[in-house]
Amino acid sequence: MNATDNRPGTSSDAADRHLPVLLQRCVDLLAPALTEPGSVLVDCTLGMGGHTEAVLEQIPTARVIGIDRDPQALALAGARLARFGDRFMPVHAVYDEIGDVVGEHAGGAVQGVLMDLGVSSLQLDEAERGFAYAQDAPLDMRMDSTQDLTAADVLNTYDERDLARILREYGEERFAGKIARAVVRRRAERAWDRSGELVDLLRAVIPAATRKTGGHPAKRTFQALRIEVNGELEVLERAVPAAIEALAVGGRIVVESYQSLEDRIVKRAIAQGTTSSAPSGLPVEPETHRPYLEALTRGAEEADAEELGRNPRSASVRLRAARRLRPTPEHLLNRTTKQHTAKEDRR
Repeated sequence: MNATDNRPGTSSDAADRHLPVLLQRCVDLLAPALTEPGSVLVDCTLGMGGHTEAVLEQIPTARVIGIDRDPQALALAGARLARFGDRFMPVHAVYDEIGDVVGEHAGGAVQGVLMDLGVSSLQLDEAERGFAYAQDAPLDMRMDSTQDLTAADVLNTYDERDLARILREYGEERFAGKIARAVVRRRAERAWDRSGELVDLLRAVIPAATRKTGGHPAKRTFQALRIEVNGELEVLERAVPAAIEALAVGGRIVVESYQSLEDRIVKRAIAQGTTSSAPSGLPVEPETHRPYLEALTRGAEEADAEELGRNPRSASVRLRAARRLRPTPEHLLNRTTKQHTAKEDRR
């Protein structure tokens, strides 16, 4: 614990409560793109500002635009990073709005993008926000406390089929149907409002024999509810291509994922950019079909033993990074735009 002011909202409060995952590796991957004075990094998931602080300390030529949907995180990070003056700018937004944020605050393409996905240490450690199944709390799980939908709303209003789908798709829960039925039966007696009651139900519904592997029986259900409440995967599907499009030539994107559903989306977006789009068998690859990204990692990097010893929350991290080689070819840009427009239309 630092021997400085530790009241909530102070810079030391944020620093003491958050240990960024793969911190130095992220900085090292981004640094080559941020050497020119005025280079801009967009930290899409600012959290409590640990990654941004390291970039601003180690790369004096860089400035950072920090995006977060959580007003509390913005306040804590803002206090922590105030010493950097106008080299840091906090923005309250969801990170799929990166194009608008960059247009307004960077005035053009940026040199770096960082995404540290999933639930933040702040959200996990604030018991009353309901993210952690180890503590009884209101069933909230909103990353942005100004939005309406909560985990309790999902449990109390979604029909059984939709509940099962969410648990199956977002939590990869094999007992999704059984859990959904139990949730609906229980709410007929009284509404859901506490996370401890949900944990008790999950312990009763999930067979004891299956609990020996896969972690806590509530882990998958809480993950699924959190993803649904915050629209995390839909946002990420839009955000990764948008982030790549925000990069200048030579710019770099670094993404840390913590579960397979996130990593799959990131992997797919980077693979599209690092793979030729030319039909197989062509004797000469057309210029417009050449890759526009270069992978900077061999697949997904994981935390080593030293990182795991320092930060147990790094156990599930998967890090991917890429560098922009040239603008996205028009035919691929159109395809990406159409895919995401169709997804928006279905919402």
